Amino acid sequence: MTRVQKTTFTEHPWRIHEITRDFHVEDVWAFRTPGAGRSDFPVMLAAIQDAGEPAKQPWLVRSLFALRWKLGALLGWDRSSSGIGRRVASLRDRLPEDLRDAPRGKDVEGMPFTGVYELDTECASELANKTVHTVMHLGWVRKRDGEYRLQMTVLVKPNGLLGKLYLAAIAPFRYLVVYPAMTRQWERAWRERGQPSAVEGEPTS
Repeated sequence: MTRVQKTTFTEHPWRIHEITRDFHVEDVWAFRTPGAGRSDFPVMLAAIQDAGEPAKQPWLVRSLFALRWKLGALLGWDRSSSGIGRRVASLRDRLPEDLRDAPRGKDVEGMPFTGVYELDTECASELANKTVHTVMHLGWVRKRDGEYRLQMTVLVKPNGLLGKLYLAAIAPFRYLVVYPAMTRQWERAWRERGQPSAVEGEPTS
């Protein structure tokens, strides 16, 4: 995964722009998917589904997520009253008419994001709590050599000062631990797509 210029997201005509004008772009990252073609976006999404749940992440990443959920429970960040449909409306309520019947996309087991829409070359999911309303956008981008790569963009709308402080506090953990682990997991998922999952306890390649 490589951090790329925000203009690679903002200057592309993604449909997500139509419903996130009050969000700002936090990060844009590119993942290596060698040999990928234009029609392979659903293949990549299926690979992420198979590999993406937190229980399959390294111990340090699982520990950070566990700590975050414990803090959230202690401080009341993740109460249902602070989530989608309560503190904030779902972005699905903003969808233009031609996207309302589009699939929501599958939610990754164990992750707090819920699908907004899924198209042939992009999808979006969202989460909200007491600190932020966040969107994870995945796009399928053509490179100069004609192959395609996965691009992930994180858009956020902080909930006041608390949200801004929260984003600043978690940034080092995202950049130093979570994103590198995600890179290894998702890029390996692409390389090993379609292969049988390893039996628990057996080493993987």
